[in-house]
Amino acid sequence: MSQLSEHSNASPSRAELIAGLVSAMVNPLRSPIMRNPADDGLEYSDIYFPAIDGVRLDGWFIPGDSDKLIIANHPIWANRYGFPGHIAPYGDAWAASGNNIEVNFMPDYKHLHDAGYNILAYDLRNFGHSASGGGGAIGNGIREYRDVIGSLRYARSRSDLRGMKIGLLSRCCGMNATMVGMTKHPGDFEGVRAIVAPQPISLSSFYRTILGHMGMPDALPEVAEALRRVTSMDLKDMDMPQYAAAVDIPTLLLQVREDTLTMPADVQAIFDAIPAEKKELIWIEGTHRRFDGYNYLPNNPKPMLDWFERFMA
Repeated sequence: MSQLSEHSNASPSRAELIAGLVSAMVNPLRSPIMRNPADDGLEYSDIYFPAIDGVRLDGWFIPGDSDKLIIANHPIWANRYGFPGHIAPYGDAWAASGNNIEVNFMPDYKHLHDAGYNILAYDLRNFGHSASGGGGAIGNGIREYRDVIGSLRYARSRSDLRGMKIGLLSRCCGMNATMVGMTKHPGDFEGVRAIVAPQPISLSSFYRTILGHMGMPDALPEVAEALRRVTSMDLKDMDMPQYAAAVDIPTLLLQVREDTLTMPADVQAIFDAIPAEKKELIWIEGTHRRFDGYNYLPNNPKPMLDWFERFMA
């Protein structure tokens, strides 16, 4: 993940490896939007709205035949379409872990639309077509929560959506941002009926895992210091169980059990910290690729559709 001169034959130093690891997560290359809902035969309109701090967010609205609305929040590196990991250079950093594959969320929207749902899908700040915010640094949810709340306020500002039942399809960083938002602005989540959340992640869990693969298991303090210098953010603030304690909405979590980019204990800790009476955790088996977890619901929509139907009927 380090960025070295093409003319250098030297092995990267420890400091260069750490700098590259931090940069890959907080200043990733923007990936293009490679598909749109029309590719799956869905009518849609382009929309834009402000996050609560004024950052412009771009998205799609896909109309459905019901009084129910799903707002979709995406992972780091991705955008409202998914992630073109099968195309260089976007998937290059993920090749070593086997995650240089395409993630395509269009089937998610098709499944939800066919079940009658209206859908609002948008790009978080610093991704897709949305504007930059926070100096362009990704916050693993602790800045992106402003976008999630902006999406809820936008939906409630529209006369055609204001009275709808709302569910959240919050993936990875999108779920992190949802949990941080519930901690900071719980009132904005009143009336949200259900959450489906593939693979929320604490950044320290990711870094510990990757540092272990790199043979530097003792380097987490150095990563934390490099992160602070680059982003002015603390690594400890990007750990998610502390925010999960605010989640009192029925929540379905999903996670690749053998994910080589994190630790199962992190997702278990997030799940355990959620106080909602109605919650479930589905472990995805038979793969070590994290990105298979993002493609799980597009290929296996029943858990998502059942959860939303159960709590949004």
